[in-house]
Amino acid sequence: MDRLAGAAAVVVQADRVLLAQRRNPPDAGLWGYPGGHVEPGETVAETAIRELREETGVSARPLRILAELLLDTDPPFRLAMVQCAHLHGSPCAADDVSACEWVNVADVLSGDRPMSRDVDTVLRLALEAPS
Repeated sequence: MDRLAGAAAVVVQADRVLLAQRRNPPDAGLWGYPGGHVEPGETVAETAIRELREETGVSARPLRILAELLLDTDPPFRLAMVQCAHLHGSPCAADDVSACEWVNVADVLSGDRPMSRDVDTVLRLALEAPS
């Protein structure tokens, strides 16, 4: 049985998106959106904002859920992709990420770096979403 168990923050600012490089499995060494497990009593939006702050030091405001991804793990893991508006802060890797930075949208869409599955697909959804 799968369940919604995690959330990630999708923060796009101008022509850049905030990505983090995972330190631990799954996806160790790959770039993706900051995120993690939903804590008891948290909404997915609260989780996305908390994980963003813990992993990158960046503060943001949740806007909308863009998608729910089913990750191929045992047991399967649902991850809510939450579009967020940047409030303040410069990325600084912490917690379980080894690096984080603003990446040009074009670089993400062209696949210029090793990324987790669906990073480009989720970015396209964020770019198409109404402001």
